[in-house]
Amino acid sequence: MPLVFGAIAPHGGIAIAEACAPEERDVAAVTRAGMEELGRRFAAAAPDVTVVATPHNVHIASALGVVVASRVKGRLNGVVPPIELDVPSDMELAWRVLEAMGGAGLTAAGVSFGSNDPATAVAPMDWGVLIPLWFMGGRREPALPIVVVTPARDLPASDHVTAGAAIAAVAAQSSRRVAFIASADHGHAHLEGGPYGFDPAAREYDGLVFDLVRENRLDRLADISPGLVESAKADSWWQMLILHGAVRGWRGDLISYEAPTYFGMLTASYLPPS
Repeated sequence: MPLVFGAIAPHGGIAIAEACAPEERDVAAVTRAGMEELGRRFAAAAPDVTVVATPHNVHIASALGVVVASRVKGRLNGVVPPIELDVPSDMELAWRVLEAMGGAGLTAAGVSFGSNDPATAVAPMDWGVLIPLWFMGGRREPALPIVVVTPARDLPASDHVTAGAAIAAVAAQSSRRVAFIASADHGHAHLEGGPYGFDPAAREYDGLVFDLVRENRLDRLADISPGLVESAKADSWWQMLILHGAVRGWRGDLISYEAPTYFGMLTASYLPPS
């Protein structure tokens, strides 16, 4: 059946209250409320499996990636008590996504870890996967299975849109209800004292993304200059392009945006036409 839910979700650790020091727990209150709302909308859509596009897992030169290990497991560093998840992969869906990307003319690679047999392999879960899943299916009993996909920053915008369309086509052929999450933090150069310094491009980029999401114009993401994306130190463009390819024609709903520290965080949900 077709995809049933889409989302843009941030992956900064401050999105999870339990991951924050006491003095940080009011820093991203707007985003935390947005993530809680995303969780409610995700649950209402009742997906059976979630595809997550993350920029913080494997990086493959000139190729998209699909994790084909049997499980994905990880924890946030330095957090006590631990913030961790151990989630099964939907291996059948993962291989179908990989095949569909190749069939669409894309360069894509299946990725596993540890055991030579993907059926027993456990791949590392990065924070780009863990933090959205903390609110959307990862803490369910049993946890919803996932498929992790990775963008390739040296491939053109059109390839990422095509990848999203391939994911949607696989979902349409499946009997499972599939959700898609674009794990995305935005400009990372909002503060002089931040790790990437200050660049006005961060505010410009975030403003463009805010407007495109609010106006339901993800089709215009590809018009954003790659130079602006780089200057802004954005961490979202590629995953949102995949989302656009997957949910083209859907109606989006901007839930929240803020840049409480050096990077921007936005939450939005997407539902198919009724």
